[in-house]
Amino acid sequence: MNERPAYGINAGGRLMDLSKPLVMGILNATPDSFYAASRTQTEHDICARADEIVAEGAAIIDVGAFSTRPGATDVTVEEEMARLRTALSLVRRGHPDMVVSVDTFRPDVARMAVEEYGVAIVNDVSDVATRTSGGCDARRTSPTSSSGQRPLAPSNLRGGVCAPGTSDGCDVPEMFAMVARLHVPYVLMSRLPSIDAMLQAFAEEVNMLRGLGVADIILDPGFGFGKDLSDNYAVMAGLERLSALGLPLLVGVSRKSMITRLLGCETSEALNATTALHAVALMKGASILRVHDVKEAVEACRIVGELRFEV
Repeated sequence: MNERPAYGINAGGRLMDLSKPLVMGILNATPDSFYAASRTQTEHDICARADEIVAEGAAIIDVGAFSTRPGATDVTVEEEMARLRTALSLVRRGHPDMVVSVDTFRPDVARMAVEEYGVAIVNDVSDVATRTSGGCDARRTSPTSSSGQRPLAPSNLRGGVCAPGTSDGCDVPEMFAMVARLHVPYVLMSRLPSIDAMLQAFAEEVNMLRGLGVADIILDPGFGFGKDLSDNYAVMAGLERLSALGLPLLVGVSRKSMITRLLGCETSEALNATTALHAVALMKGASILRVHDVKEAVEACRIVGELRFEV
């Protein structure tokens, strides 16, 4: 099998080698995340979850405080920040050397997490990729997918800001400008339903980010966002094509509805199928798996690693 490209990212001054895949463990500081067992609200629960993620071998803790599941309650900026301050302070206290990412679509929330708590990666789930054909409209609402994923309201999206030298009057999304200012790796997610559309949009967005000086970009095809059931599996089937952009890929399929709807099972019963999809994603070039179940994902990485790489 072909060897994986030697990707690396600078996370808080630490070079993270992605030539072999890593696991990002999910820590949800929310009362309403789609997988009930992942919800952590009390200080005890947050500390226990962080300890579990580290003990089971994850390289990154991904902390989020705003659920993007269909029907989730809207959360103000103030509430999201308050939840994150509690969670991040506890994570930092217990695991000061751990690489932490923040899962948010709000530039000010990202800034707070990076500047106040040393968060090393911004993991953005806002609607970057559903653009006009020119790839420049950063002030739009996102369509509701046929899978029921709720759209983000206009107030939740990155607003546009002027950038010197930007061509054709295009605005630069505020989050793009923010991560450039913060000098942190950035997870760029797509809600587009096909690999072909993603390749075009990602290429434009990566060029814009590079022009702003963003050095480390990770692509996320956005499983479960803006895609129906067949779209999700078609994207997985063609995932390796995204490697043409020369950037590491993050895959987040853990216990999602693309599994439960296909198999007719509950989220609590979706671990086995999640692991199967993780293996497929790794074989197709995924560099980071974003997961609820760290131990099983780490094991999948080790097994696929024995197939892909020389020991």
